[in-house]
Amino acid sequence: MLRKFACAAVIVVMGLGVALADEFQATITKVDNGKVTFRKGKAKDTGEAVTLPVMGDVKVTKGKFNRDTKKVEAGDPIEKGLQNAQFSKIGDKGLRATITTDATNTHITAIIVAGAKKKATE
Repeated sequence: MLRKFACAAVIVVMGLGVALADEFQATITKVDNGKVTFRKGKAKDTGEAVTLPVMGDVKVTKGKFNRDTKKVEAGDPIEKGLQNAQFSKIGDKGLRATITTDATNTHITAIIVAGAKKKATE
């Protein structure tokens, strides 16, 4: 009985850790030495600049819009991850992305770069 309780407790704690991770829209303004500086919020409503380090296995992907869920989802990996040229040549407007942090909100675990909007061809 005690063993079942211990297993259940471990599962609950792991579930809470995942639930505490944060995912939000941001504008990336700088990437340097494994740290990303960004402003949290939607494109026109950005907040104060924050800098967080990335995890060693950070997932950096292109975003693709899912019409069914109306959300941006992870697409193909970006070649060279944060070493890709788009992160060293960020313009004045910044780079729109969805950022996911770890359970303690102190490290970035994933970045989904927002894609440019394409004109409808229909």
